[in-house]
This record gives sequence, structure tokens and C-alpha cells, in this order.
Amino acid sequence: MASVLQAQKISKRYGTKILFEELDLNINEGEKIALIAPNGTGKSSLLKIIAGIDSPDFNDNGESGNIKIFNSSGVAYLEQDPLFNPQNTLFDEVFNGEEEVAAITADYEKALLSGDATLLEKASHEMDRVNGWQHEIKVKQVLSSLNLENIWQKMGDLSGGQKKRAAIAKLILNGSDFIVMDEPTNHLDLEIIEYLEDYLKRSRVTILMVTHDRYFLDRVCNKIVELEGGKLYTYEGNYSYFLEKREERVQNFNAETERARNLFRTELEWMRRMPQARATKAKYRINAFYDLKEKANQKISQEKIKINTATSRLGSKIINCRKVSHSWGDLKTIEDFTYNFAKGEKIGLVGPNGVGKSTFLEVITGAIPLSIGEIDHGETLRIGYYRQNGLEFDPGESVIDAVRKIAEVVTLSDGSTMDVGRFLTRFLFPHSTHNTKIEKLSGGEKRRLYLVTVLMQSPNFLILDEPTNDLDIITLNILEEYLENFAGCVIVVSHDRFFLDKIAQHLFVFQGNGIIKDYVGTYSEYREQVKETEREKNTANHTPKQNIQDNKKESKPKLSYKEKKELEKIECELSVLEKEKDSLEAALNSGELVPDKLLDSSNRYSELLAKRDQLEFRWLELSEKED
Repeated sequence: MASVLQAQKISKRYGTKILFEELDLNINEGEKIALIAPNGTGKSSLLKIIAGIDSPDFNDNGESGNIKIFNSSGVAYLEQDPLFNPQNTLFDEVFNGEEEVAAITADYEKALLSGDATLLEKASHEMDRVNGWQHEIKVKQVLSSLNLENIWQKMGDLSGGQKKRAAIAKLILNGSDFIVMDEPTNHLDLEIIEYLEDYLKRSRVTILMVTHDRYFLDRVCNKIVELEGGKLYTYEGNYSYFLEKREERVQNFNAETERARNLFRTELEWMRRMPQARATKAKYRINAFYDLKEKANQKISQEKIKINTATSRLGSKIINCRKVSHSWGDLKTIEDFTYNFAKGEKIGLVGPNGVGKSTFLEVITGAIPLSIGEIDHGETLRIGYYRQNGLEFDPGESVIDAVRKIAEVVTLSDGSTMDVGRFLTRFLFPHSTHNTKIEKLSGGEKRRLYLVTVLMQSPNFLILDEPTNDLDIITLNILEEYLENFAGCVIVVSHDRFFLDKIAQHLFVFQGNGIIKDYVGTYSEYREQVKETEREKNTANHTPKQNIQDNKKESKPKLSYKEKKELEKIECELSVLEKEKDSLEAALNSGELVPDKLLDSSNRYSELLAKRDQLEFRWLELSEKED
């Protein structure tokens, strides 16, 4: 199998902190690799070096690591939080490219917008010359699949999720055979994650990515590389296989270390008793002693976050909602919602970005006023709210000072107390990091510190809005275990399907226009139900056509070669028209179209139905032709 990338002796440090030293990595064509490591150990730094965004450090001999890319199309890189020129339009970012076909397609789109017939005719001829129509169709298909419709919208006006989708569109259209992605699922809604997952599974591209989404990892990747202690360990297989083999590796390594320690004690006694041997033929044994000493001091530390904070007593009355409604102007976010939360409930909120999930949380907590209805909070209610945007830390403040602003001591589940310094160590902030400025922390470390500030207040009603963003898989495992045993209430908003399935057995499904559906079951069960409904709908829509084909099989017509080709073409056209009809129906029923767009869509819908009837008549005519 041909190599796509060879990296040798790659090192990186920040100040006195060594992330990794002299790493070697080989990536072969077609491999889809997930890079796993705790936060703050250098995952993003390694990806940037591989993608050519950053460079490796020089070693003590003044030599830098070596990276060779054996790929003519280069490396396409998707960063965690893509940056765009806010004045550029989505069109500028996605349509424009260096290749001639991309430039001509861009000129055609501009001519189309201008309404200038002469300009449009010239652009059309150029599109014919370079066969740019296929490129245009591909771009629009990708944008449509990612729910990016307005190509003239400025990047500065897009939400975080829209910018991430725009970056993914650029990545797909880039055409590179080797892509590097840093947390590709962050800020994406669940349907877009499933689209990206399906695309990457089918694609033949080579992938190196960091992700905390375990379903995404399991379904896309065929290899896992773990970065631990500045070294890389490779596992051929899925996430479950990785967990099993990693545990074996750690146990075997520590067993070898323990044997080395026992031998080291024996050798140490010999060194103490035989100092004269240092100048004689036992020199080799002295050298071996120092090698053994180094090995005996090694051990893989399996430090884990320990979450055992107290949960305040929760009474029978928690949060009662009666006929609650809310809207932003004409946009309805909640419509006539009634629900009494019960002790021990763990509820997941699901729905597209922008449908009102975060607004719902702000309303039920009283952070923003409701428009209609009543919300009553129980007297014992103590909410711990982990917001999507996080806590606004003072970047120049130290870790310990930020936590001490909230409390000096933390109450644990057994009723005992602990000072915040010791509590921080339980969240993998060792004493040496307590005086570190927050601005020096990685994104994941900041999110972990934010989690500390929420849990140390002993909440009995936890609200977690996108808690999985920027948290590493190890931290997520511990958080999941804590939430499963949490005695109070939990509401979770997450695009991590694995996390949702593990925590929430009950969903509030946000369907738009303020409608919130109560669904009992896991997210995977809900998605399977949705897909089954769609399959039944598609079957119903195509039943007449299927009956026609069944009749065709019973008396197969004799067609000329030309008529057979015509029949094949009609079947393809009918399939395309059916998809466009479904898309137009959805748009017309959404209530979101402006008057001009509504008129155009209605006219197009009428044209489409007439065209479909004409094609189906001809299809029947050809199908009924006798032998």
C-alpha cells in the first residue's frame, strides 16, 4: 500500500512544556485514522504540523523533523473553529477556485445573478466549453446537503454552525485525496453529522482526524493512533477494539516496569557492595544498571477525573411549566409547552441548529422572560448550568484564583469537604498548573475547568448545553459515568449521539415553529423511527410507478435501441423531478419564503408537475409496446 505521508522525528514544545519528541508517523493510502489523546497533550498541534499550518521544533543538534507528502493534490485541512473574511460571501468562499472550471462556474453564477442576457450567453458558452455544468451541480448538491442555501450571504453574518458547514463544503470541493480534520463534528447538528459521516465512509480519501464523537469515529475510521506520554501507539480496528487493546498494553507495560524495579533493587545492592567494580571488567553491568534504572522509573499513569461532588436535596416540586410560549419577534421558539419535571429524569434535547433548544433552557431557568404561561421553581432547586459558550474567564487570571472566586471548599458526596486546590487535582489539574494563566490552557482544558466551576456548587438540576465540545474521550467517559448515577435531574443538549444514547432515555424533539414533541426512548431509537417513516413515505409515493413496472415485467415490450435509450433517460429524469418536487413542497410549506421567492417556487412547481405528467405518459407509451 502506497504511503501518503511520512513524518519523522517530529517534536513540539511550548515553553518548558514538552508535547511530544521525535515522533514518527506513516499514513498509507486509503487509511482513515482517528488520533486520540487527553486534552492539552498536543493533538491539534500535531495535526497543524501534518497539514503544514505549523512547523516542528528544532532539536538540540539544530535539526528539524521531516515531513514528506506523497500526494499531488496536497493536504486539505479542517480546523476546529474555521476563520473567514467576514466581508466575503459564501459564494466567494465556495465557488471560487484556482482551476479554470471553478473560475468559469463562478463567472456564470454572477452572470445569472446580473440578469444581463449578453453576459449570460457568453458565460453559458464558456460553461459548455469546459463542461462546467457538472462542477456547478456538484457545488450546489454539496451546499444543499449541508443546508447552505443563500450563497450571497456574508460570512460575518453566519452562525458558528453555518461557518463550520461552509468549511466542510470547501473541504469536500477541494478535491484533495488526503484530508486532516480537527473535531469535524463540533457545532454541527445531528443530520449534518450523519451526512458527513456517510460521505466520508463512501469516499476513498485518506483521513487523519481528531474527534470525540465515538459513533462517528467507529463508523468512519479503520485505524486509531493514540498519543500518550509523547509517544504514538497504533491500533488496527474500531473504538471498542482500541479500549480493549489499550488496557492490555498499559497492564503489560506496567508489569514489565514492575519486573524491572525488582531487578533494579538487586542491582542497586550490587552497586553499593561492589564500588571497586566500577573500574574493572564489570563496566558493562554498570551501564546496564543505569538503563535498568530508567526503565524502572517508567510507568503509564492512568489518571482519571474523579467526580464525587455532593448533590443538594431535591424536593418533589422541581420545575413546573404550564402553557409556556416564547418567540423572538415572528420566530416562535416555544408554543404551548406544559411539563412537570420529575426527580431522576435525564432528558435530551434534539433538533436542528437555530430551532430554539438553547432558548428553551434560558426560558425554563428564568434567564430570559417567557411570552405566555407560567413556570414555577421548587424551593430546593439548585441549577448547575453548563452553557454552550462557556464561562467568560479572565485570561490573565490563574486557574486556582478563578475557582476560588466561587468557593474555597467543595462538599463531596459523602458529606466531607475538600479545599479547591485538592479538588482541582481530581479534575487532572495538578498542583503545578494551579498558578498557570487561563490563557495558556488548551480549549479542552478550559472546558474542563468550566465543568469544575459548575459541579463544585453541588447542583441538583444539571443543564448541559453541548458539554462534549472540546472535551476529550477520557473525560467524557467519566462524565457519563457521573451523570448515569446522578440523583437529581439532567437536561442535555448534545450533537454527540453516543453521549445522548448513554445518558438520555427520554427526548424533547424540537420540530420548528415552537413545536416540542415528547419522545420516550433513546436518540438512536428515535432516528430509526424517523428513517422508517421516511421509507414508508417513499414506498407510498412510488407505489403506482412500481405497479407500472410490474405490468411491464408481465408483458415485456419490444423496443428499438433508440426507444430503450429514451426510456432510460425518462426514468432518470423522473427521479430528478421527484426529488426537486419534494424539495419545493418542503420550501412552500415552511412559511419562510419571501413573496418573490414564493411566486417563483410556485411557478416552478406547476411547471414541474406538467413536465412530470408529460414524461410519465411517454413512459407508459413505451412500456406498453408489445413484442
